Amino acid sequence: MSDPILHVAGVEKTFGTLRALGPVTVSLKAGERLGVIGPNGSGKTTLINCLSGTLIPSAGDVWFMGQKVTKLAPHRRARMGLARSFQIPKPFTGMTVLENLLVPMDHLHDVPDPHGRAMEVLASVGLASRAAYEAGGLTQLELRKLELARALAGRPKVLIADEAMAGLSEREIDDVLEILERLNESGVAVIMIEHIMHAVMRFSHRIICLETGKLIADGTPDAVANDPIVQKVYFGEQTRH
Repeated sequence: MSDPILHVAGVEKTFGTLRALGPVTVSLKAGERLGVIGPNGSGKTTLINCLSGTLIPSAGDVWFMGQKVTKLAPHRRARMGLARSFQIPKPFTGMTVLENLLVPMDHLHDVPDPHGRAMEVLASVGLASRAAYEAGGLTQLELRKLELARALAGRPKVLIADEAMAGLSEREIDDVLEILERLNESGVAVIMIEHIMHAVMRFSHRIICLETGKLIADGTPDAVANDPIVQKVYFGEQTRH
């Protein structure tokens, strides 16, 4: 069995006396599609931030491609191939769509043709025709695509997609799922954090569920969806709202 491309070993994160996460141990294989679910306040965002480097764990370690990256800065993880998109797109609104990709490329190494690479990424998410448009005039779907494009600029080996489909219609959700599926087929492992359950179920090879900072389930989509504890803490919440 090959080593995981990403491994979280006993990671915890506390804020004062509040333990927001952990201990959590979970691995991601190369090329895998991992869904992360859980009710609001379950620790999903804290886990993402520990993976991407926005937060340093209070305990435990994060390993990426066999290297310990627990205290490595976010931009250094991105250069290694660990990228993330953000739940709320925040483009540089005074710049064009193309320029929004050229900015992160300035911080990446070994990009001999930034313009060509940027246009390649925009084409992969369906935004090539919007390259010269001002980013502030994009639709919600196009903003989601631009957010994914900025994360893909450095040819990541792992992409963490943080609620990339929030606020979209069913047709738009299908559009984003197709982008993520094509990306995965190219060899990129994807971690999808999402509240839209049918999207997570359709996309994921495996799903983990968090509750109050702890991992309560890890398995195939069907196994996790049918887990009585998951149904109580997650699907029960969905039913009440």
